[in-house]
Amino acid sequence: MAMSSTPALDESTAAGVSEYENACASSGRGEAIRSVLGHIGDKWTLLVVGALAVRQRPRFTELQRHIPGISQRMLTVTLRHLERDGLVRRTTHAEVPPRVEYELTSIGRTLIEPARELSRWAVGSYVTILDSRERFDAASAEPKAARESNQ
Repeated sequence: MAMSSTPALDESTAAGVSEYENACASSGRGEAIRSVLGHIGDKWTLLVVGALAVRQRPRFTELQRHIPGISQRMLTVTLRHLERDGLVRRTTHAEVPPRVEYELTSIGRTLIEPARELSRWAVGSYVTILDSRERFDAASAEPKAARESNQ
């Protein structure tokens, strides 16, 4: 019989606790999940990570050019969050004018493949999600219109 490399997961699964529930319980009621995914799952982070994944040490303006719709402020905020989390390294070169470059750290590079998969899912599901939103909004508007006409 082979030994499992994750006995805690095997025991909790046997006890009817999912891997997700185990992660939530072992990290302070989901603190790790909320804290990390709060930054990773924001509007811009995956686009920044994607741009950094395909460019070697870009400067700020080059990075901004490759992320459609991002403002200078949002790129600055996103890069600061990623730097604080240890996912991005900011390098300032002592030149006039100063040259600043950005790159993913080793832990940041581990985010590339999950980011690509999530991006593929988002692109592949986009039309279905838009259709669902339209149906939901139309169904929600019908009762509201009926309530308003009865007043």
